[in-house]
Amino acid sequence: MTVNALRALRWGCAAILASCAFAAAAAQPIPYARDLAADGRAARATGRVIVVLYGTTDCPYCRKVRAGFLGPMHADPAAAKRVLVREIDVESGRPVVGFDGHPTTHAALGRGRTVRIVPYVVFLGPRGETLADPLIGIASADLYGGLLERRIEAAQAKLAAQ
Repeated sequence: MTVNALRALRWGCAAILASCAFAAAAAQPIPYARDLAADGRAARATGRVIVVLYGTTDCPYCRKVRAGFLGPMHADPAAAKRVLVREIDVESGRPVVGFDGHPTTHAALGRGRTVRIVPYVVFLGPRGETLADPLIGIASADLYGGLLERRIEAAQAKLAAQ
């Protein structure tokens, strides 16, 4: 084998490993919200923004947001230093503790936020306060990553100013 062939083989193997790592990160599930009050305390202690996906299990657009954006963000150690990612299933009676410390359900939280279109992504502070405009729907996967990043940056700036 020539040196160039070995280099090509090495680059090919690196590309395969990188794509496997990306696929594994994309497959990382987003944790369902269980205790938002505890998440708020954790976010306050670390200065993170809480990013919550309000969605449903059968929504294809929610799957795009989960697999293409929030799942990889949740799995990325660098992003995890900036954000805490959770999901709320707006059709589920799954129990959850709200930011106020009181027990409720995922569906009740969805109704409380008046979620009518999913995916609905919000950017919250430690007490559940809104830090940036929500991202509603996903019109273009090409633009979504940039929109998501801008909302996170705006939320971080507002959090830092508090």
